[in-house]
Amino acid sequence: MVDDPRRRWLIRALAGGWLGAAWPRVLQAAPFGQVPAPLGPEQSVFRVVGDVRVNGEPADRQTRIGMDDHIETGERGELVAVVGSDALLIRRQSSVQLGLGQAKQALRLITGAMLSVFGRRTRQSLTIHTPIATIGVRGTGVYATSEPDRSYLCTCYGRTELAARGEPGAVEQITATHHDAPRYVLAQPREGRWIVPAPFIDHSDLELRMLEALVGREVPFTITDDPYLRPRRDY
Repeated sequence: MVDDPRRRWLIRALAGGWLGAAWPRVLQAAPFGQVPAPLGPEQSVFRVVGDVRVNGEPADRQTRIGMDDHIETGERGELVAVVGSDALLIRRQSSVQLGLGQAKQALRLITGAMLSVFGRRTRQSLTIHTPIATIGVRGTGVYATSEPDRSYLCTCYGRTELAARGEPGAVEQITATHHDAPRYVLAQPREGRWIVPAPFIDHSDLELRMLEALVGREVPFTITDDPYLRPRRDY
């Protein structure tokens, strides 16, 4: 599982109040805690760390990401970017194939982990594919991982439909307001079940707030001591 001890420490510190009145300043210095202005129409990349490649070429802040590009991150790589009305945080050691310019919009999370917020689609949902799961999303924030034996999906808010690729009849629809029903989709069934409950892992409300801000939106829940006001999403 992709993890970062520094991220886990800061999330625990915020939850426990260890940082006191200083925490807003800490958040402004932390990449995943920033509440930025929306990116302009000519910008794609908000933050790039370490080895990140788009269509095989090294990425930087000036890189433009197209609707159907391939994104890869290395051992210490991480990318925060906007593509259309969607914003993505792609963790280290990940491979993501975009398919947002197709008639049936889709993302393929081949390996690794990705936190995403998606704008509303008027006519169709968007699908995230992993080697193990198919995930239909609509106007949703989700955190997904792709591992050899399972895929993880947290519907942070909004609606999703999970399906196991190993068993077409194994389907679950989820409507969530705040990380209500994380799931593992399994490569092999466990006691006859292909989709099982999972813990809340490795992503935060602060990261979601940052991503929504990049596309001019706000998360549909309150984060205490937030001085930034934007239109909230309704579900």
